[in-house]
Amino acid sequence: MRLFVCGVLLGSRVAQARHRGSLRTLSILRDPVHGDIELTSDELRLVDTAEFQRLRGIKQLGSAALVYPGSVHTRFEHSIGTLHVCERLLDACNKNAARDPAGCHKVTDEERRVVRAAALLHDVTHIPYGHNIEDQTGLLPRHDLPERFELVLGETELGHELDRQGLRDEVLAVLTGRGQTVPPFWRQVVSDTIDADLLDYLRRDALYTGLELRYDRRVVDYFRIDRGSGKMFVDCEKNGMLREDIVSELLRVLECRYHFSERVYYHHAKVSAGALLSRMVELAMRAGALSAAELQVMTDESLVVRLGDLDLGDREQNERLQRFVARFRRRALPKRVLALPYYQNREVQDELIETYFAPGRQEQRVAWEQRMEEQARRLLGTDVDILLYCPKRRMQLKEARTLVRFPGSGERTLPLDAFVDDIPRLRDLADSYPRMWKLYVFTSLVEKAQRRKLQQLCLDALPAGCRNALVI
Repeated sequence: MRLFVCGVLLGSRVAQARHRGSLRTLSILRDPVHGDIELTSDELRLVDTAEFQRLRGIKQLGSAALVYPGSVHTRFEHSIGTLHVCERLLDACNKNAARDPAGCHKVTDEERRVVRAAALLHDVTHIPYGHNIEDQTGLLPRHDLPERFELVLGETELGHELDRQGLRDEVLAVLTGRGQTVPPFWRQVVSDTIDADLLDYLRRDALYTGLELRYDRRVVDYFRIDRGSGKMFVDCEKNGMLREDIVSELLRVLECRYHFSERVYYHHAKVSAGALLSRMVELAMRAGALSAAELQVMTDESLVVRLGDLDLGDREQNERLQRFVARFRRRALPKRVLALPYYQNREVQDELIETYFAPGRQEQRVAWEQRMEEQARRLLGTDVDILLYCPKRRMQLKEARTLVRFPGSGERTLPLDAFVDDIPRLRDLADSYPRMWKLYVFTSLVEKAQRRKLQQLCLDALPAGCRNALVI
């Protein structure tokens, strides 16, 4: 058998393998991050559905390829990689259960089948450049809301294949938290702080951006499942003492996530590209020329092509949209005029978010942009595009809810952040995340002299107390 993965014909083989006690037909795929990855014939049927194949056209890092040219990897291969890391986590849990059968749960073959399918499908609801469109414009709900999964796993080719395999209800329960009650570890494997999703994309993003940000793969070996509660946790205790090396490995994963946020996910040029892209989609959706249902079946490229062909019913808006599409295609990204970082604007952050970026407040932001464009035209004697943009309303360390067992806690497991006062590096991370928050004003102007004039004009139009850190 031959299988195309990520547009490249990989050498693959079909083998009859006795796999953890059951005979299954496996396809073995070569992945640049993890090496060989095994998929069952049923999992391949899920991969072959139209809904999953669409992920080949959704880049994992969105517009980051405009900054890191190698980062063109997609959610297709990330999803398969997440399945692989899921398998490694479940293997580790079973090895630890063999050492402590009285205290630890051993994952059954049927449980493994459900959790692997959920890991494989965890990103299937992503739309093109979804984080920019969902997090900033507020026009769409997040990709991981239950309603989105229920739609994509409903009356679709993928949903019918899950039904054929008898997995739809269980997989939906894992991915949405709704419906039937499932063991806690089923959800933890794919939606915890440190989970199969994170452990794959950190490795994958490092490879394709070329950044030397790594964690030790051995971190997965420390996970186990409590027999009584069904919760997955990391045992940080041995012979009554704290295993500092295990805690250090957990923190290293979280630190890698922070450094990627700092250097890739919120790089100012990537943010600028995201501002341009999200404004294009907003123009189209506000004009009723593009719907959420259409976005759900698009790829990155088909979205940009569609935006370039739209008629918004208004000459001025059409010209603006076509201008933005052309700039995005040739990487003529908007220039920064203002940068308002958290550490200089914490007193006015809430007011800025509530006024311009809270859900349903698009009109206030659009009105501000239009007012600034009119004033800039009078001041500078030229047409100007101005974008007020906040890549994320809040910047904070995702609650470190990975469960751990520390000395002195008995048989209890607690979230890692319960020990923040005892772990200075964790406290430093929690304090560092808010400092990455910035509000930007971008413009089409290129000349520095013009941007300096525009800078003061825009700053004066924002709430009192705003402080700009950008020197032009």
